[in-house]
Amino acid sequence: MAPRTVSLSRERVVAAAVELLDTAGEGGLTFRALAAHLKTGAGAIYWHVSDKNDLLVAATDAVLTPAMATPAADDTPEAALRAIALGVFDAIDAHPWAGTQLAMAATQPAMLRFFESIGRQVQALGVPAGAQFTAASAVLQHILGVGGQNAATARAFAGGTSRTEHLATTADVWAGLDPGDYPFTRAVAEQLRDHDDREQFLAGIDLILAGIVTLRRIAGPAG
Repeated sequence: MAPRTVSLSRERVVAAAVELLDTAGEGGLTFRALAAHLKTGAGAIYWHVSDKNDLLVAATDAVLTPAMATPAADDTPEAALRAIALGVFDAIDAHPWAGTQLAMAATQPAMLRFFESIGRQVQALGVPAGAQFTAASAVLQHILGVGGQNAATARAFAGGTSRTEHLATTADVWAGLDPGDYPFTRAVAEQLRDHDDREQFLAGIDLILAGIVTLRRIAGPAG
């Protein structure tokens, strides 16, 4: 037992937590389960993380920070924002629990780096200083909102329902709504059934970017 305890590191504990979160979700991450997974005692884990919240913050940071890679030098701000947004979208798609955790606290490392990455590109777009917070927040909230929705949908899939079945069931409900009360929802029911989450997400980013560019033109140069 001693050699295993000595070889244990914070990185190894966090990596094991990510594995448990991916397979069992937030509810399945307990120190008892983590100790069993690492074949060590709970005391050895507490040497590296203070509590479950500390562990969740570290796990979120571990899966999302790599998604926020520094944009290429020749990227336009628009391209850089799309790359950052898509990287985080893909990370949350692979680790649905991370979307929920990312939105839990605005001061956790992953969130701070994420907002900073977005904000720098908003500045590079030439958005006036007084509108930069609003513009960056719009991008951030779109990503978090879609990530949270996908996380909730992933939980539905965990019960054995596939994405296709889930969307088909929802589309059927929409199509069967009263046409007088829900004309729009009925009209887009088939689009819901056949849509691609990734394409729809990027379309939303492009709509926000188009609005940001318009804002820049109306307000004039940044400053």
